[in-house]
Order: sequence, then structure tokens, then C-alpha cells
Amino acid sequence: MDRIAGWWDGFELWVAGLPFIPQFLVVLVGMVPISFALAYLLDRALKLVQHRVTLAQHRVRAGRYRSARLAQAAPVEPLVETREHAQSGAR
Repeated sequence: MDRIAGWWDGFELWVAGLPFIPQFLVVLVGMVPISFALAYLLDRALKLVQHRVTLAQHRVRAGRYRSARLAQAAPVEPLVETREHAQSGAR
């Protein structure tokens, strides 16, 4: 780890010692690909999270609708007994 830290410190000193334009170009050449790679990885990760959240929401909604449909489809027992109408005998 010390070797990597020493190499990085040497690289920083080298870049800091360059004039502005070459310094800008070195940073640009190094940072643009790293920035694009980081943006791509973040985009993929966020799409995956969004897909899973949306899928979970659809499952919850489907469960609610399924239970509502089952409740509607089940035969409903009347709360009050039905009885025959009394006939008055009048015609």
C-alpha cells in the first residue's frame, strides 16, 4: 500500500509541476474516462433499483386488486333472511 501511495504522491507532484495547459490535458485525459465510467455504473445501478421498486409496487397493487376481486367473486351471504311475501287473498 505504501508503494501505491508513494507512486500517487509522485504523480501528483509531477502534474502539479506542469504548466497549466499540459496539466489541464493530463487531468482531462484521466478524468473524462473515469467520469464516464462512474456515470455509467451509477446509471445502471439506479435503473436496477428503480426497476425493483416498480416491480414491488406492481406486486403490492396486484395483491390488493386480487383480494378485492376475490371478495367480489365470492358468494355473499345475505345478512337478513329472506321470507316469502304474504298473500292477501284479494284479487
